[in-house]
Amino acid sequence: MKNSQKSATVITADMDLLGRTLAAQLNVSSQDLGHDISERLRVARQLALNSRPMPQRLMRHSLAVQANGTLSGLPDEGLNLWRILVSALPLLALVSGLMLIQNLQQDLAENDIALLDSALLLDELPPDAYTDPGFVQFMKIQLHRDARHD
Repeated sequence: MKNSQKSATVITADMDLLGRTLAAQLNVSSQDLGHDISERLRVARQLALNSRPMPQRLMRHSLAVQANGTLSGLPDEGLNLWRILVSALPLLALVSGLMLIQNLQQDLAENDIALLDSALLLDELPPDAYTDPGFVQFMKIQLHRDARHD
């Protein structure tokens, strides 16, 4: 995370150096121009600087990388009602999905129990079969075979 902060600082320093170099070259080139043209260029530069939407120092602050790796937004950002509702939507989707999965699994378990009970009630079995620990597993295998053949 410190590397990203260093690289952002290096990029900003490179951009500042490029801007200064370009400004110096423009100043050198403008010395050969007449007084009238240089005054018009100066006024145009002032207008360009004044018409910028955001000063450079505020732009750097608006997209700064913090020490923990997060990007900081504009300082006047607040949590309004829409942002709170939008941030709660993923949580709502997660909870509703988990409830749906639980209901589906419960229905599947109830269907297995109902099939087992109906098979037990329809077949004639000796009483010892009900006490056998492997009997439930046997009945499940039989039900799955019968379901495949139907």
